[in-house]
Amino acid sequence: MTSELISGLVIRMQAGFFTVKTEDRLLLCQLRGRIKQNRKLEDLVAIGDQVIVSALNEKEGVIEDIQPREHALVRMAPTTRGDYKQILVANADQAVFVFSCTDPDPSLRMLDRFLVIAEKQQITPIIVANKVDLMNQMDAEQIFSNYTDIGYPVLYTSANGRVGIELLREQLQGKISAFAGPSGVGKTSLLNALRPGLGLEVRTLKKSSQKGRHTTTVRQLFPLDEDSYVADLPGIRQLSIWDVEPEELDGYFCEFRSSVEKCQFSNCSHDQEPQCGIKAAVENGEISQARYDSYLRLREELETSHLY
Repeated sequence: MTSELISGLVIRMQAGFFTVKTEDRLLLCQLRGRIKQNRKLEDLVAIGDQVIVSALNEKEGVIEDIQPREHALVRMAPTTRGDYKQILVANADQAVFVFSCTDPDPSLRMLDRFLVIAEKQQITPIIVANKVDLMNQMDAEQIFSNYTDIGYPVLYTSANGRVGIELLREQLQGKISAFAGPSGVGKTSLLNALRPGLGLEVRTLKKSSQKGRHTTTVRQLFPLDEDSYVADLPGIRQLSIWDVEPEELDGYFCEFRSSVEKCQFSNCSHDQEPQCGIKAAVENGEISQARYDSYLRLREELETSHLY
């Protein structure tokens, strides 16, 4: 008798077991042996993957095939066999980068790094400026004005004051969203405001996660409603731009693109070269000095890493 084949979404993974949400049920699955034979230095299956499973019964199944990923948020870890590619979440519709307006002050250079990752992976970014209740709204908007000026959506929120929560909920509706940001910015409070108890569930999951290896034991998509999921990403400081070459970095600073063609040299680093379109745009106020400085620092980091 042939098992029933069903398509589904991987919403949880733990110690070789995968919870797959199908149209009408949840199935606890393992990988078919032939898939394991193709193991490489990366996760074979991740939360957010679309898979084909054969149902063994009403509660259990086997993953028979993994559909091609459109994109993924990853981090890299060195192993004795080479760098291991950990897929934090696959096929996310958007990345929600949460920073606080104050307490702690936002690290905009970290935000710039996250935006490069989103641009590289072609994942729609949304910036959430949280704790707006702790300062004047106009001052908060000034802090993030460089990003609104170049077209990135910025939502101003306060979990305590219930500011912007419904607008954020609308942005998450019907999507898989990856939440990322440094510690202390109020992500847990935001998740609780969106769905009471969710923040507690996330904290409990993190406490049960194994951090000795670079592979977290438990990763999960949390439902906001029937069609909306969020992934709270661990170890966000280690999100990788491992596959970005220094000379392509300018393509992931969206406001640089129209000025690059004005450079005298095709391989311009936008640092010391004469007749540089990017430097001219900075001088004219078309590109902010802060974003340009972030670009130079990140390019230097990439050039150093490529020496080894």
